[in-house]
Amino acid sequence: MLTIGCHLSSAKGYLAMGKDAKAIDANTFQFFTRNPRGTKAKAMNPADVERFLLFAEENAIGRILAHAPYTLNACSADENLRTLARDTMKDDLMRMEYTPGNSYNFHPGSHVGQGVETGIQFIADMLNGILTPEFHTTVLLETMAGKGSEVGREFEELREILDRVELNQQMGVCLDTCHVWDGGYDIVNDLDGVLHHFDEVIGLSRLKAIHLNDSQNPLGAHKDRHAKIGEGYIGAEALKRIVTHPVLKELPFYLETPNDLSGYAKEIVMMRNA
Repeated sequence: MLTIGCHLSSAKGYLAMGKDAKAIDANTFQFFTRNPRGTKAKAMNPADVERFLLFAEENAIGRILAHAPYTLNACSADENLRTLARDTMKDDLMRMEYTPGNSYNFHPGSHVGQGVETGIQFIADMLNGILTPEFHTTVLLETMAGKGSEVGREFEELREILDRVELNQQMGVCLDTCHVWDGGYDIVNDLDGVLHHFDEVIGLSRLKAIHLNDSQNPLGAHKDRHAKIGEGYIGAEALKRIVTHPVLKELPFYLETPNDLSGYAKEIVMMRNA
């Protein structure tokens, strides 16, 4: 069965997210670990987490995906901002130990004029300063659209980060369909070619999750504007080919389209009927 869910609000807690997922026939979900435009995080509620874990087991909710706040920039030119990114991610991974065995996704960051090489080294340095064998969460680098000075538009950049992380067995990649399309990878007309390139550069074994989004922009626009499934330049048929592709269909898919719960429910039905 296709493992698919959407981005849910964590404001009401883990159990509420599980129930929202169940209500729209999702069997996974994504959530922000804290304020996506800031750094504040709610205190963990162990009792709520325990109730969620039981609910997830009873309702076959699979591997969930936590998303770091957008403000986290591991390769900022400002040392204080790099320290904030490190401290935030370390705290997030400690909180993830309440739900071990899941994944944590983050945007690699923007090098803000320092150059890609410097950005890659800063990102790897941060990860090497955080990861320990005691963490039970897989940390995912997200593919990026390439707007501004983002690191991670090219698969080669993600591979460079992975190669410099000492505990890289705890690392993986989350492929965002909107981002790779906006970044110049033609997943509409050459999906097999893109996946072959990903495998050659990074390795498909590193691909742990997919953000399933349409795009408001044409191929290679480098703008990162998500669209509802079938209302963008990628289109529903191409996204259906992604969820049914032999090397991808067993992965978890997370919708980040501009929708409410009812809109997500319709997209989940559409993808399940692909």
